[in-house]
Amino acid sequence: MSDLLTVRARLAAPAEAVRHALTDPAELRVWLAEHAEVELPRRYAFWGRFTPEGDAPQQRLLHVDEHILRFAWPLDGVETTTEFELTPEGETTVLTLRQSHFDFAEAMSGSSIRGVLQTFWALGIANLAARLEGRPLLPRTDFTSADLRGELTIAASMDRVWQSLTDSEQASAWFGYPIGIEPWVGGRYAMGGFESGYAAKIVDLEPGRKLSVDWGPTGISTWELAESAGKTKLTFVQSGFDEGNPPYAAWSGSVAGLAELRRYHEMADWQPIWLSVEMPTADATS
Repeated sequence: MSDLLTVRARLAAPAEAVRHALTDPAELRVWLAEHAEVELPRRYAFWGRFTPEGDAPQQRLLHVDEHILRFAWPLDGVETTTEFELTPEGETTVLTLRQSHFDFAEAMSGSSIRGVLQTFWALGIANLAARLEGRPLLPRTDFTSADLRGELTIAASMDRVWQSLTDSEQASAWFGYPIGIEPWVGGRYAMGGFESGYAAKIVDLEPGRKLSVDWGPTGISTWELAESAGKTKLTFVQSGFDEGNPPYAAWSGSVAGLAELRRYHEMADWQPIWLSVEMPTADATS
């Protein structure tokens, strides 16, 4: 069953600035897509290697006004619907994304490109937030490549970053989801916490510098730290997967999470951008 995916984020900019970033083609090429063309109220399209099935522009604009942008987007033979809604809150804006035809089973199996929709938009919104906050962008997912690697610099010491990567409480805070971590080789790395029923396995660990987790079919995630002018350079790599079916959904979600890891360390009054939403409902955006 496909569900209506709903994601909400509070962005540190007034609604006019957020709308500009969403509708200006030059801005879209910075934080979302390799190519973009926008001529409101007639056309809204983005494509290229950072877009699922991005060989050509496929979106069809359905509605646009001051607060809502809605477009159709064919993916894997199905016309999905994407909607952005902006709610001004003083000098900040709540962005609500609604995406039809998302199936979590497809995300887990990689059986359809539609399975990447949740984490594709999570990474996109994380980069939109970074753009609006004046921070460097995270690596965008290249859907034409099986080379899943990226890096970012965090304005914090290696020791602090290491602790936040390997301490269950800190990792759960910045990732926004319970994570149980046994920080030793052979230890568990449990998304959802130790009681969730599934745990990946830590297969390599160099204290203060490197952590590798084996997820099974989606491969091995490796976080590696290096000192960089008083800051920490974090290199993140996914390896050991079927290169004929790269785990783009898992990769995009992991990279999106690193946005909050950086904000967690760099903001004295850190609060995550993500806001709670109601449980998804069946059917599509109307």
